[in-house]
Amino acid sequence: MALNPRLSDWQGQVVWLVGASSGIGRATAEALHARGAKVFVSARNAAALHDFCLAHPGTIALPLDATDAIAVQATAKVILSSHGLNCVVYCAGHYTEMSAQSFDLANLKRHVQVNYVGALNVLDAVIPHFLRQSKNASSVAASHISLVGSVAGYKGLPKSLAYGPTKAALINLAETLYLDLHGSGIGVSLISPGFVDTPLTANNQFEMPAMISPEQAAEAILRGWSKGEFEIHFPKRFTFWLKLLRLLPYPFAFAATRRLTQR
Repeated sequence: MALNPRLSDWQGQVVWLVGASSGIGRATAEALHARGAKVFVSARNAAALHDFCLAHPGTIALPLDATDAIAVQATAKVILSSHGLNCVVYCAGHYTEMSAQSFDLANLKRHVQVNYVGALNVLDAVIPHFLRQSKNASSVAASHISLVGSVAGYKGLPKSLAYGPTKAALINLAETLYLDLHGSGIGVSLISPGFVDTPLTANNQFEMPAMISPEQAAEAILRGWSKGEFEIHFPKRFTFWLKLLRLLPYPFAFAATRRLTQR
């Protein structure tokens, strides 16, 4: 059952990806460009964005720190005033392993700012436009919001003290946005990756089962959009078990988590 309008024809669609300098964001931007979308890419790494645009003619780089609300508003204004906007994808992320034994308040706050507050800054800049667009009876433009969360937000996990709670917040945020905006014809999707071979996961010192490439992740995202899914989670052979873990009572869930993560 499709919960969102199906997005399969990207020709001429305007997409803004925030956090597109590497990993899932970059691969998704590349896949959308190949399908004819007008792609704007933002991230703090201006050099990486420049290189991406050189390799993908027609894309536009707008370097940006998503935690800077004023800069986000200014960047959104550039896009909206020149091209309009059909889809925004928030895939900026900050991640380091952290346990309670190595509690680092400054780093915890950095996770919150990048992973959650940055998303709020982008939403603040684009939701008014999408609402106006949905009220325009003559407009046939699609409006869609995608937030990249993580299966780390499903349950509390060892060494995920900083990262997991911010992704849990994004899950709740996406669910609430869907309920609020669905009646306005604005699509909302939550992207929940498992382990993807990106700079964020490169320093992990533990086994990462069912690892996939950023390109595989991008293809899964586009398939999910084409099916009108709300939650796009992948790879299924891994995320299925984590979803089952969420359903267990706490005594069993904690015991299972310990066994799975101590291997």
